[in-house]
Amino acid sequence: MNQQTKDARVVARISPTVKETLQKAADLSGATLNQFLVQSALSAANQILETERAIVLSERDAQTVFDLLENPPTPTQQLLIAVDKHRAFIRENNRTAE
Repeated sequence: MNQQTKDARVVARISPTVKETLQKAADLSGATLNQFLVQSALSAANQILETERAIVLSERDAQTVFDLLENPPTPTQQLLIAVDKHRAFIRENNRTAE
């Protein structure tokens, strides 16, 4: 069998009391212990990832962002130079890709 088609394996050492608790929860949910562990870990992982993706602002900070979007400051000379360099870089790389 091709190594890429095999499922990955995760091994964890836990105490007998932790295993017993997990098994009881798995039984009550109608899943095998392995299914329960994978689903629970995946659910927790997705929740952590979603929390990290979200940006939480105070009302004052949100208003500052909105004000800056509606009335952006005048670009500095350094920013204008950086934009020109970036555009030149993009143009040069697009030519080499053709």
